[in-house]
This record gives sequence, structure tokens and C-alpha cells, in this order.
Amino acid sequence: QVQLVESGGGLVQTGGSLRLSCAASGRTFSSMAWFRQAPGKDREFVASTTWSWGATDYADSVKGRFTISRDNAKNTVYLQMSSLKPEDTAVYYCAAKPVVTGPYKYWGQGTQVTVSS
Repeated sequence: QVQLVESGGGLVQTGGSLRLSCAASGRTFSSMAWFRQAPGKDREFVASTTWSWGATDYADSVKGRFTISRDNAKNTVYLQMSSLKPEDTAVYYCAAKPVVTGPYKYWGQGTQVTVSS
């Protein structure tokens, strides 16, 4: 059974930092990513990394502030978020896909990040 379990969300002030973790189990993946969904908005892509090579991609809105990384030994992906802004407030979801060219098939339950002004 595939499981993606996020942790690390919380309340932080503008300019602060948080690190999200996503522990994966049940199978191997080609790529993992973070998405987020703010109230009243569609879910949007934040960052991704390939599992083997560690190639990364970021949404323009988080470039230079967020860093995605992985620990292959722990089957865990991280999202280090710095210089947080109120507009980063959202539920953050971890996602994974078995094939690089396919859709994100597996999703975590989400973790709330709230940035106060």
C-alpha cells in the first residue's frame, strides 16, 4: 500500500522559515513533488524532484525561497521554505508518480502552512 505522509506545517510569521517532510512507502517513484492549495484557489505546483538524479523544478513564485531535496535512504522528500510570505499560506500536498512522463498518481493528506503578516 502506497503512503505519503507529510509533516512540518504550522504557523510562522512573515519572513520566517519552515521545513516540510514527506515520508514515502509502498513502492518506488520516479518523481516527487509539492503542490499547494490556498482557500478558494486551485491546487498549484510548487516544486518537484526526480528520485534518481535529483533534478529539480520550481514554480516562479517560490524560486530562490524554497528548496526541494530528498533523502533516498529515508525515502523522504523535504521542502525547505524561507522568506515566507502571507501568500504562501495554503495546504501543502506531497505527490508522487511512478513514471516521469505520467501524472502524479499518489497524494498525501496535506499539511497546513499559515504565514501571518
